Amino acid sequence: MLDQGSPVSYQQLIVAPGLKLNWKGIPGLEETLGKNGVTSNYRFDLATYTWDLVRNMKSGIAIFTQPPMPIKCAGAPQKAMYLSCSEWEQQGTLKNIQVDFHNAGAVLFGVADFVPPLMKYVERYRANLHFNSKLVSIDGPAKRAWFEEKDANGAVVQLEKSFDFIHVVPPQTAPDFVKESSLANAEGWVDVNQVTLQHNRYPNIFSLGDACSSPNAKTAAAARKQIVVVAENLLALRAGRALPTKYDGYGSCPLTVEKGRIVLAEFGFGGKLLPTFPLDPTVPRKSAWVLKKNILPAVYWNLMLKGHEWFARPVAD
Repeated sequence: MLDQGSPVSYQQLIVAPGLKLNWKGIPGLEETLGKNGVTSNYRFDLATYTWDLVRNMKSGIAIFTQPPMPIKCAGAPQKAMYLSCSEWEQQGTLKNIQVDFHNAGAVLFGVADFVPPLMKYVERYRANLHFNSKLVSIDGPAKRAWFEEKDANGAVVQLEKSFDFIHVVPPQTAPDFVKESSLANAEGWVDVNQVTLQHNRYPNIFSLGDACSSPNAKTAAAARKQIVVVAENLLALRAGRALPTKYDGYGSCPLTVEKGRIVLAEFGFGGKLLPTFPLDPTVPRKSAWVLKKNILPAVYWNLMLKGHEWFARPVAD
């Protein structure tokens, strides 16, 4: 059913609506975004405000937040922190800035191989890590934020913190029309087989991208691989054949750890490393920066969106 009320019938359906940025999930956030030192690069129009805040900050408290998983590009919340710290380091002002990273999760990054190189930058930038710490409300004009944290005994306590700058990543969910439909699993995502991306209850339905329940990182790189799986398996279904193509859980998160260097994290189900190039993927590289900055945009616009791409096929066992 479309939003204007008209129905559309189908023989097969591919569900790929993306996810919902739930700005309302943090009381006080919407009213103060883009002012009072409150920003988020998850709204593209605020990226310039983020940059202005970073360039003009000479001292004070800078807070970066990460909500509970799953979210778009799990590394993006800390990338904002690393790039900000890299700028303050170059300005010579980092020593005057208290950097706090509040992560609702229990670890810095979900794939263990990448934690040691990231921790080197956390230590270099003197950032304070707060795990199991979720932003629950914010007062922009007063420059106050409240967090729920689990203590050593697992009890939840609420902390109030002041800030001069805060980069907020909103909680994220499947779209309401997915959560409220029969397509959803208990968590609200389109319920699919993670290998074939076919719906677990409706065989004529497939899903890919951020809205599907496959436990991969929600990135554009994942969608690159998933679309091949869905296209080939859907054609096989229409022809009455077994589904031939398997998704390996591939996702990529280029972790920008400083201006000019990136840790190119590529991995699949179970945290298996799936590097595209024969290089140690845990090493920060200038070449990965060039790839991210100059090459991947062209791949996205000129190849991926047109369905012509050489590295899009999953490498499944």
